[in-house]
Amino acid sequence: MVNLVLNNVPVEFPFQPYDVQEKFMERVIECLQKGVNGLLESPTGTGKTLCLLCSSLGWLATRKAQIQSGLLAAETGVDLKNQLSNATGLGWGDNTSPGAGAPKIIYASRTHSQLSQVVSELKRSSYKYMKASIIGSRDQLCIHPEVSKEQNNAVKLHMCHARTSTRTCFYHTNLEVKKEEPDFKLDVLDIEDLVTLGKKHSACPYFMTKEIRKGADIIFMPYNYLLDPKVRKIHNIELQGNIIIFDEAHNVEKMCEESSSIELRSLDIALCVDEVTQVMKKFRENSDDGVADFLSPSTPKDFSLDDLCILKAMFLELEKAIDAIPISKPEGDILPGEFMLELLAKADLSPGKKDIISDLLDRVVQFLTVSSTSPFQRKGSGLQKFADLVKIVFSKTNFTTEHMERVKRSYKVHIKVEQPKTRSKGDSWSTPKIVSKAGRVLSYWCFSPGFGMRDLVEEGARCVILTSGTLSPLSSFAAELQVPFPVTLENPHIIGSTQVLVGVVTHGPDGTQLDSSYKNRSNTQYVQSLGRTIRSTAQVVPDGLLVFFPSYPVMKSCQEAWQLTGLWDAINQVKPIFVEPNSKEGFQEAMNGFYSAITSEDRKGACFMAVCRGKVSEGLDFCDGNGRAVIITGLPYPPSRDPRVLEKQRYLEDNRKTPQFKGLTGQQWYRLEATRAVNQAIGRVIRHKMDYGAILLCDQRFGSPDIIQQLSAWVRPRVVNFPKMGPLLRDLGMFFRNADILFPGSAKAVRAPVAVDSNREETKKTRSTVDSFHHALSSSSSRVTTLHSKAKSSLAETFQLDLAGYSSTSKPDLAKETSIFDGSQASNSCIDFNDTESFATPIVSNANVPACQPAIKKRKITIVSEAEKAKFDLRRMKVESVEQVSSLGSASCTKSTVEVMKVKKESAAEYLKSAKNLLDPPGYMTLSNMIRGYRSDKNYDVLVSTLKKLFLQDTKLRHLFKGFRQFLSKEHTKTFDEECSSLNL
Repeated sequence: MVNLVLNNVPVEFPFQPYDVQEKFMERVIECLQKGVNGLLESPTGTGKTLCLLCSSLGWLATRKAQIQSGLLAAETGVDLKNQLSNATGLGWGDNTSPGAGAPKIIYASRTHSQLSQVVSELKRSSYKYMKASIIGSRDQLCIHPEVSKEQNNAVKLHMCHARTSTRTCFYHTNLEVKKEEPDFKLDVLDIEDLVTLGKKHSACPYFMTKEIRKGADIIFMPYNYLLDPKVRKIHNIELQGNIIIFDEAHNVEKMCEESSSIELRSLDIALCVDEVTQVMKKFRENSDDGVADFLSPSTPKDFSLDDLCILKAMFLELEKAIDAIPISKPEGDILPGEFMLELLAKADLSPGKKDIISDLLDRVVQFLTVSSTSPFQRKGSGLQKFADLVKIVFSKTNFTTEHMERVKRSYKVHIKVEQPKTRSKGDSWSTPKIVSKAGRVLSYWCFSPGFGMRDLVEEGARCVILTSGTLSPLSSFAAELQVPFPVTLENPHIIGSTQVLVGVVTHGPDGTQLDSSYKNRSNTQYVQSLGRTIRSTAQVVPDGLLVFFPSYPVMKSCQEAWQLTGLWDAINQVKPIFVEPNSKEGFQEAMNGFYSAITSEDRKGACFMAVCRGKVSEGLDFCDGNGRAVIITGLPYPPSRDPRVLEKQRYLEDNRKTPQFKGLTGQQWYRLEATRAVNQAIGRVIRHKMDYGAILLCDQRFGSPDIIQQLSAWVRPRVVNFPKMGPLLRDLGMFFRNADILFPGSAKAVRAPVAVDSNREETKKTRSTVDSFHHALSSSSSRVTTLHSKAKSSLAETFQLDLAGYSSTSKPDLAKETSIFDGSQASNSCIDFNDTESFATPIVSNANVPACQPAIKKRKITIVSEAEKAKFDLRRMKVESVEQVSSLGSASCTKSTVEVMKVKKESAAEYLKSAKNLLDPPGYMTLSNMIRGYRSDKNYDVLVSTLKKLFLQDTKLRHLFKGFRQFLSKEHTKTFDEECSSLNL
């Protein structure tokens, strides 16, 4: 542990911090001391989370100690405020005083999974003694057997309210007794800890967090809990005098807009009418001569029949008003923000009635939730949606002139016709289809992030600190949030030039230009070329490879296209592929599979295909071998014709006409939306100072100076253009080999496939061996000519393990010999090693490491004749040695040897086909990888051990153990026969 003093504040840090970390912590403390807002950017991998925790908690610990000593001093008559202000540089700020006590730190990140990582960091720090609390939803914390099963969060909330208010929830009533349990007094408890302890002690974890929060120094929560006024009110989050920290704040702008926006459909209004009618029926069922039986438990007690009549009339009037809005365009019409207030006024809903209506809606929804005895009954989802609309539109109690002006500037109303849903009734062959009535969609869109952010500041927060690795340009970010940020920081990265390779890949292996623009995405030639690029790169990149697509539809279309041509299987053979699902279901399973593949014994690594702005690109850590390279397949621009995107651009252009607004233009924002998402995906790879990895931007548009300027500051100077795949694959191989040597602590056991490099000693030896082999072949080429001419049809393509059971004609691309340069140039051409001008700048130049220099001398190319190729193929087809073939006479070689070779090939194919049918896919993949490994390293012990695991567990597979003999080298056959004999095979 290192003791530091930053801005007169003692801070304990786990290790000697880097310069960028010290600067970051100094800025954080400056914000806390002065009580001002901060905008701090530091690249992903520079330890922002640890710096935030140590600096803020170090300042808070000192503050608390001073308050405690100050109180003692006050008892002895010492002037506390003068004493502290003179003795330290801690700073009180303008909005707090010593008597007010220490503030709380509210630490917000994007998701609970990210917060779990933050809590883990806190547990490892020297500040783990400080009291911490984490706020979660009932969805995560409720352990009631009935309530926890409910899928709808709003319904779950009302079910919880009903049980807690009537004291019918045992877990809630038991809380008072159990809250003093020592287990709940631990310093740091995350969501999983709380749920486990809640079940252990039969005490509600959700309400336990509220108890823990009372004495907490730091409170963790997802930042939508802060930015959404509705959620903030539900959780009773106090901001006055407290410190707010937004980690991973690059999404704050979007979250502010979304939390202040809402969409209402005609279907929602119809549902409101139906739900109110359902409650009215309850009155009628329990009434006698029109007088309700209020003793009946099924009769509502919190509202009257007149209240329901008022609600129903309001919804009917609103429905008429929405239907009466003229729509002139197919994509819908845009109306000013104040139109929503005028529309609600037609239904007799004004700002003055907001509280009454909201309260009434909550009570009706509560009744529907409690009284519902069937999963098919209404539970108030429509009424809840309308209640949310009322809270957003009338977010301010007092509608001042200034507030109305902000609404006019920040909001737009969009109205469009919702396409009717077609459904069939009964037999689709004979019954005509029934088309539901076309409804309307009313959207209330906020385009100003500052609309929500200013509320936080106005509620009296001491300071607001926003940090991320992708906030630039800071000036426009601050202008959008409409909040002053006196303290700013743009940190460089902590890594060196030898730790990252950044390449713009403009063309695929076949020379096709890589361009993922909307007009070119359906181009078959481009899609296939992109797949070949990924496959070729996967052969060079060790361990984990991340591939990011602009969107889920693009990823899905590429996957389908590659599966049809066999390219998907080809990539999967190089690295097992895992795909990010478009929903929560299956995500953790995919991640677990990916991590397992990375650490598997076959050492192939794995490939994870995901999307920009998805879960993988935003919140996960792929340090060291989990992410050695990231491929960005295109720029994830927002949909250019989407009405909301178009209106956002217009909003920015209109605001630029006002002198005080210095934000982006509409076009700059549009480009920045794409590049910020790219920067986030890029940040998944380099996660600490000793980490290394490659960043490949596979779209020619990344070569534009405008796009490069919007990449992260640490990426820009490292960008190199690769117009051809050959130089890229060469430099990638050399980069990973050098990085493996320079950073052995970060490297795993898996090493990158080595590209051809004449400077490497082992490569020279290999080249010498190959040249000798070619010479031997040349000396006996006359003996093989006749053999080759007759065997050409059966030996035209080398036997491929991965094609067992498949037709070679259906997947022609996969029948070729694989190598790291496979498909690296257009067909029927070779890599031009003489084209030194197209080779990129050397990546590493070190006295102890071979430099990655382009070849100066012309490389010697050995031309192999058809006869020599046939003989080389024969050797690979399990002929014991070249000399055996050479020693045969011409006639015998022509007749007998070809027959032997043909039988061997058919036998191997039949064996693998049988194995594929009997083994499950993971088992067959293990077999495939094992054979490849044996061919390269001839490790007999590993081979036999794997065979036993595969085939000796099941009696139906035992014959496959003995049948594997045909794949063994001559020196291992005798040992294998003895092994089979001992196993009674």
